[in-house]
Amino acid sequence: MKRYILLISFTLILSSSISQEKHNDYFPTQVWEHRNPAVFNIDTAKLAQAVQFAIANDAKLPRNQELAQAMTFGKEPFSDPVGPMADRGAPTGIILYKGYIIAEWGEPFRVDMTNSVTKSMLSTIIGIAVDKGLIHSVLDTVAPYIPPIEVFNPNPYRDPADIGKPQFLYPFVSEHNKLLTWEVMLRQTSDWEGTLWGKPDWADRPDDHPLQWLSRKRFEPGTVWKYNDTRVNALALAATTVWHRPLPEVLREYVMNPIGASNTWLWTGYRNAWIVLDGKVIQSVSGGGHFGGGLFINAYDMARFGLLSMHKGNWNGKQIIPESWVARALTPTTANPDYGYMNWFLNTNKKLFPSAPVTAFAHIGNGTNMIYVDPEHHIVAVVRWIENKETDGFVKRLLESLPH
Repeated sequence: MKRYILLISFTLILSSSISQEKHNDYFPTQVWEHRNPAVFNIDTAKLAQAVQFAIANDAKLPRNQELAQAMTFGKEPFSDPVGPMADRGAPTGIILYKGYIIAEWGEPFRVDMTNSVTKSMLSTIIGIAVDKGLIHSVLDTVAPYIPPIEVFNPNPYRDPADIGKPQFLYPFVSEHNKLLTWEVMLRQTSDWEGTLWGKPDWADRPDDHPLQWLSRKRFEPGTVWKYNDTRVNALALAATTVWHRPLPEVLREYVMNPIGASNTWLWTGYRNAWIVLDGKVIQSVSGGGHFGGGLFINAYDMARFGLLSMHKGNWNGKQIIPESWVARALTPTTANPDYGYMNWFLNTNKKLFPSAPVTAFAHIGNGTNMIYVDPEHHIVAVVRWIENKETDGFVKRLLESLPH
């Protein structure tokens, strides 16, 4: 087994006074500065306890992500992965205070699956599409924006059995789907119906009434929240046609490069999710790793996105994500007050993090991968591969280390 080193960085500041550090948060350049937590009157012993807690609560599922996926979703119909997966690393994390790294551990440079943290990237670039006028309003229905979608097929000949079958995808034309707005798709309250990339909507986290899976009446859009990756992938496909570009390319240009992220991250989709758009073959990426694929990224780049989130989309004076979009993303969903836009999890009524302020929020993916964002305390914490039920235990210990 590959050995890893616990890295808790407590680098002393010689050139900056405490009073200067209190006023303005720091935004990292290519080289991210570390600060001794004692400079900020943070209890270093308690901070170390929080780090040790995260390490001690390493996720129990296998590090082989194909096995972990099978153990988590293997009982679902059609659950076999169709996108790439990779073994994960050790428990890993980074803690920022006022933008400075005050602690890190594990393998923060390692590029790992981040699962549904990917969804926050997807919702963000939809927000930028709104800002640029590619989408006029999130209250618009999606259907008028979507052209017929040609699925890429390297075989130029059609099988005789396919004669008469549709040659394009029309993901938003059913009587139910044509009513769906960008808003309900972003809030996971759409109840979108259909099969995309071989994954039926009803097969993702199905209920215990199999005789109704194919025939139940659809919920009115906006009334029922259901976490569903097939529907997220339908939104990713819609966004791809709006941008007329691969979504990773959009994310790199408008978000990751401006915040100084590395070039080591990648965002991929399924092996069968290729379309032809403007004469180009483009992969429609997935919104997570449920069926493989999604965002593969290191902890430093996750921390940069968390810092951007904490500052309402502003990066050192430049507005990367519209502030109004961040406000919408942090607005509770009526059908689920603990959820904003995907995958902005809210701490409404302190249900998610009983130990944290209600203003805290997080980008969360299976694993558990978490970007904890606490504007009230100027804290961003990336915690990777921790047992989900122990996330608040980590947050509790972290906040106890801060000056009171």
